[in-house]
Amino acid sequence: MAPEEQPQDLIDRRDGIVHALGMLGEMQSGSLVARYRKCGKPTCHCATDGGPGHGPSWSLTRRVDGRTVTRVIASGEVAPVRARLAEHRRMRRLVGELVEVSDRLWESRRGSGEASRGPAAKKGASRRPSRRRPRPRRTV
Repeated sequence: MAPEEQPQDLIDRRDGIVHALGMLGEMQSGSLVARYRKCGKPTCHCATDGGPGHGPSWSLTRRVDGRTVTRVIASGEVAPVRARLAEHRRMRRLVGELVEVSDRLWESRRGSGEASRGPAAKKGASRRPSRRRPRPRRTV
């Protein structure tokens, strides 16, 4: 833990990340790809060497139930899909930061002894739970 990182600073940072996660908008996972294709006509501009091809045609590829699914995306949908993909990347980054800050907060508390002290330690009770002893059997 860096000297300037106090537990309260970590708590404030964690709370800020949680707030940012709550403000996320619509999101979508996957990869957006622009494809340029050749039509196969010998007289078309795409048939020349280094020709640009036809396109772009947009497709979104993502995993659904363990399978790769590809959907064709209309040109008018590209901007909203990009925004949802960016929001998904932002969510993943925020969750990673949240885990990192939480780990550092736990380590700082552990180093100061805060994490090892539970409610039982505050009351002065034993840290180990007692074991139940079986009742003696009656013989008749």
